[in-house]
Amino acid sequence: MTLDRRDFLRTATGTAVAGGAVLATGVPGTASASVPGGFPDYRYVRTLLKPEDLAYNPTGEIIFPCVRGVYDKLPSPLGRYYLYYAPHDAPGGICLAYADSLEGPFTEYPRNPVVRNDWAPHYKVSHVSSPHVMWHAERRELWLYFHGENTTTRLARSKDGVHFTYDRAVLTTAMLPKGTTETSYARVFQHDLPARGARYVMLFMRNDTTNHRDIGWGWSPDGRSWEFDPAPLIDHAEVGTSDVSSAHLLTRGGRTYVVYHTDKGSGGNILLTEVGTDFSRRDHLGVFYDSGSAAPENGRAAAPSFGTDGGVPYMIYEAGERLDGVIALARG
Repeated sequence: MTLDRRDFLRTATGTAVAGGAVLATGVPGTASASVPGGFPDYRYVRTLLKPEDLAYNPTGEIIFPCVRGVYDKLPSPLGRYYLYYAPHDAPGGICLAYADSLEGPFTEYPRNPVVRNDWAPHYKVSHVSSPHVMWHAERRELWLYFHGENTTTRLARSKDGVHFTYDRAVLTTAMLPKGTTETSYARVFQHDLPARGARYVMLFMRNDTTNHRDIGWGWSPDGRSWEFDPAPLIDHAEVGTSDVSSAHLLTRGGRTYVVYHTDKGSGGNILLTEVGTDFSRRDHLGVFYDSGSAAPENGRAAAPSFGTDGGVPYMIYEAGERLDGVIALARG
């Protein structure tokens, strides 16, 4: 059974996890008792991007937003915020939009896609999709992780967030136990794991011959060379659903959490699990964001990305049926 928000009280210690009023992004704010872990209670505000409004629209669908504030990182950015997204179906293509506010309006980069499914001599695949961009402070670069095919996650790097240099494949099905059929929808975060000699963690969707999707994870000293746990971080059956995907790492009050979405048949919501700073815990806390029944969510919210603007927390996410939705904004 999928957990309800009330179940966040049933932690391993039997006490509520409230912590200090520090948002996932480290910005002081007001905790909400209705959300597990005391995170902000995000509410839908508006739609940011619709496929039909975009010049680059090869398939009529877009997925997997990733937002980054670049105003304090890049010398001459197109806007204060960069929003990466992609169609999923062939040919896909990693795309960029930009704005001076997280509430928009976002302007489509006129020469999308910034990364295509054919990048000689590195690869030629049916599609590339699921962009996640991480700011690498030491390199002063934006690092883009993306999949193509569904069996391979790749890394490209950029000094300006628009023009990318190919680096390498960082994850394939061959790096996981036999029978793994998909390794995609990866997000990478700086997170120290001293016992493993790691400074970065990767969260990704993994599938196998049972055709039930779980959340996998790995660790790396540099964001390029990775080791992976052969067991899932979030097992679909343990949270009462047939599939989970598109995980994001959050921290609050010195505690570490993972949010991820469920399939629509199991509620279509975004759930929360506390994993601990060393990823040794598995406290499933219930619903982080409850998708609505009205448009544009229509019972499904997925693939969240987070940011703040003027101290206000925001979540940017997929709203609506898979491959028939929009990129939406919720405010905490």
